[in-house]
Amino acid sequence: MSKKMRLFIPCYYAFFANGMMALVLGSILTYLIKEARLSYSIAGGLLSAFAIGNLLASFVNPAMAGKIGRKKTTIILSALVPIDLFMISLIPATPVLYVACILLGIGRGSVSIINNMVVNDYDGTPFALNLLHTVFAMGAFLAPFLTSLFVNAGLNWRYIIYTVTSLSLLSVLGYVTLPLEDKKNNREKNKNQSTQKENGFLKSPDFYFCGLLLFFYLGVENCVNGWFVTYFKGIGIMSDTYATNLVSITWIVIMLGRLTTGYLSKKLSKYKIMLINCSCTVVFFGLLIATKNLTVITIAVIGLGFFFAGIYPTGIANAGELIKGSTAGMSMLLAMAAMGGIITPQLVGVIADGSIGLTGAITFLSVNVAMMLLFAVISYNRSKNQIV
Repeated sequence: MSKKMRLFIPCYYAFFANGMMALVLGSILTYLIKEARLSYSIAGGLLSAFAIGNLLASFVNPAMAGKIGRKKTTIILSALVPIDLFMISLIPATPVLYVACILLGIGRGSVSIINNMVVNDYDGTPFALNLLHTVFAMGAFLAPFLTSLFVNAGLNWRYIIYTVTSLSLLSVLGYVTLPLEDKKNNREKNKNQSTQKENGFLKSPDFYFCGLLLFFYLGVENCVNGWFVTYFKGIGIMSDTYATNLVSITWIVIMLGRLTTGYLSKKLSKYKIMLINCSCTVVFFGLLIATKNLTVITIAVIGLGFFFAGIYPTGIANAGELIKGSTAGMSMLLAMAAMGGIITPQLVGVIADGSIGLTGAITFLSVNVAMMLLFAVISYNRSKNQIV
């Protein structure tokens, strides 16, 4: 087996488990709110705490990797995922829940950093990155589906936590086998060259346009993962099972969308693909929040998922050449995205506790969707003018 495959197989599996973990918090949120008697604000705070941890990973991971190497750092930080999932299943006091969600986010973010870095460094094409995120979508699809399956079978919601905990433990063991080199011996010799390569992306406005687009994207994604089951049930036109399964169907569509994006990346400019995806996302999101008709909502969710699918991996690919080989570059890009995931779910929770309720709070997300389109237009125009 080639070194590339020995790198890619553990990373692709870990991203599958990571996809399940990312959706689990949203899938169990309704049960957690009920059992722990949480307000919408506190529940939104837990989602934001998870996103804060995801952001902190962008600072913790490079710092640890510089001292003990990328492989050891990945093993240690990815182990936080099964530990903190189990802690959440115990429903400890609210402050402990916040800490568990932060540490869970650090683990999730560290897995994302290493997987995206490995695929970007050893391949770097939109197809490879979309395939990586398709595997993530497979896990994301299974989380709400299995949650619904377990609950309908009369099992406690904690069974989905135990399932994802076991899968995450396997991904940690996979990282143990990772043939990842840290090249410490050449660090001093190539210090000036490495520093220039590590920080070159800071001078490119296109890096920031990519980062800002992902900032607004991840804000919407975290709310889709964390709030939409509660939102669909709250508008009173669908059952708990339908709402949960609809989110699972969305992730099936996301898988198809990411595979389609990967295929089209061989034929179309990645900037044009991003513009198409963001434009259609605006259309279907507008349709989603404009109606309470079950059929229309179902169509809107499917359309949203399909065009939503390729935005994140294509955004990373757009910045790929600017940050190739740079741990700091990938970490900063993902940190910018993570900030959107921190701010938006908390805002939705606070707004939902106000007079307009959760339905009005979800409408607030149209700001994020509009900004995604704006930065997609800017990046596309710059690519046409050959400024990138």
